[in-house]
Amino acid sequence: MSVSLIPESAPFTEEQRAWLNGFLAGWTGVAEAAANGSANGAAVQQLVAGELTDAGSNGEAAEEEEEFPWHDSALQIDERLDLAEGKPLKRRLMAAMAQLDCGACGYLCQTYSEAIAAGDEKNLTLCSPGGKETAKTLKRLLKEEGGAAKAETNGKPATNGSAAAAGHSRANPFTATLSSAENLNLAGSKKHTTHAVIDLGKDDLTKLALDYEVGDSLGVYPTNCPELVDDVLNALGVGGDDALRQELAEKHCLRTVDDELLEHLAGASTDDAEKQAILGLIDSDELDGLDVLDVLKRTPAAVAASDAKAVIEFFPEIAPRLYSIASSRQKFPSEVHLTIARATATAGERTYKGVASTMFADRLKDGEAVRVYVHRSHGFTTPADPSAPMVMVGPGTGIAPFRAFLQDRAAKKAPGDNWLFFGDQHEATDFLYRDEFNALREQGVLTRLSTAFSRDQEEKVYVQDRMREEGAELMSWLDRGAYFFVCGDAKRMAADVDRALHDVVVQHGGKSMADAMAYVRSLKESGRYARDVY
Repeated sequence: MSVSLIPESAPFTEEQRAWLNGFLAGWTGVAEAAANGSANGAAVQQLVAGELTDAGSNGEAAEEEEEFPWHDSALQIDERLDLAEGKPLKRRLMAAMAQLDCGACGYLCQTYSEAIAAGDEKNLTLCSPGGKETAKTLKRLLKEEGGAAKAETNGKPATNGSAAAAGHSRANPFTATLSSAENLNLAGSKKHTTHAVIDLGKDDLTKLALDYEVGDSLGVYPTNCPELVDDVLNALGVGGDDALRQELAEKHCLRTVDDELLEHLAGASTDDAEKQAILGLIDSDELDGLDVLDVLKRTPAAVAASDAKAVIEFFPEIAPRLYSIASSRQKFPSEVHLTIARATATAGERTYKGVASTMFADRLKDGEAVRVYVHRSHGFTTPADPSAPMVMVGPGTGIAPFRAFLQDRAAKKAPGDNWLFFGDQHEATDFLYRDEFNALREQGVLTRLSTAFSRDQEEKVYVQDRMREEGAELMSWLDRGAYFFVCGDAKRMAADVDRALHDVVVQHGGKSMADAMAYVRSLKESGRYARDVY
């Protein structure tokens, strides 16, 4: 049964009507619900969040909801793997993830592992919080299992369900335009934080396909640094090939070295010592610090004996980067803003550049194209009750979603109180969006602003220290129903903030640590404690 969601009287062409029907059906899930006569609320929510998977729905049709005891970020990876022992490959792969559902990989922990197990996703390094430990464990589990299943995509690119396949998604990004990019850090700062404004256009169809809510992230497909592309092509002996230059710039990841590339180079090498050195890199800790160019420079005999195009086929596809959206469509209806820290690292004579962060900071010019898509958040957004208080902890670029939260609250004239904790290195040079936040304080939108600039005094001070200092007031906000949000680094900042929250509940809530743990757990379960961490 075919269900049309667009009235026949609507002023659209047949092509536009078909596109809108497909987009809305995938976005809301109502087409399938109408076809089978049973609207599944849980499935609709998953579709809106962009993460409906092959695990089945959680509604009335499901016989039993599957439990994932390893899905706990507080557990160590070996503990999680023990809990998944004897489970199917996709569940053991899931246990190797960081269990944060942060979306940085473009999936959830469950959907990323399922995509790997099915053979739809080849890149094992997308779990940023899990880092090298997760990537190595995924590789080991796949080897033990004999590899992933063959992907059944019917000749179509696999997607992770981050948006409707008929609309714009990870597999079908939208080509937007960079309006501007400016450095938020002032002269003298050791940092470079780009405020990027991306123009989504004013066309109604585009606005619908790329509509976002505060708390969502923007997936960005970066292009590689031209100098790095030229160095790789020169190392392959094809420096003058313009077609390969464009392919490397837009399609391939030059940071990650896959086992398949090493095995190909080892098989091609005519030098026995070089062959053994290449094979020795597989599963080695040394490989973690090398990129494609490093490996090619170390394997001249293998490169000389190989066809350049054949070698490039072993470079993985470039993966999108996710950035928390730093604007509200209530204030900027045709734009999306990002807050991006420029990432570089120097080792020996080489400077390694974060591919997306340096694209925005150094290479992308105003008016140039950038491919993007919206990645839905999972409960990380302003409270449904506009009168509910909010506490937001976002040091550094973790401030991004809270700028959007405050813009949204201001535009909607939400009466709820808002408290922001922000931290960085130096107040004089690193107070991101200072003027905006001061204006919001004057308007009464930002009720409290607590800052921690770690390098402005001899003893370093961080946002978690400010939380403890103002613990009595923080507890009173929680007692009157405040929502608690955290955005930023998962392993250090978010973990420190979580410990500080427990300490505040113990000291100022009059609870034992066991009771405090139960209290914080109840905040999470009710949706009043949400994190966007990576």
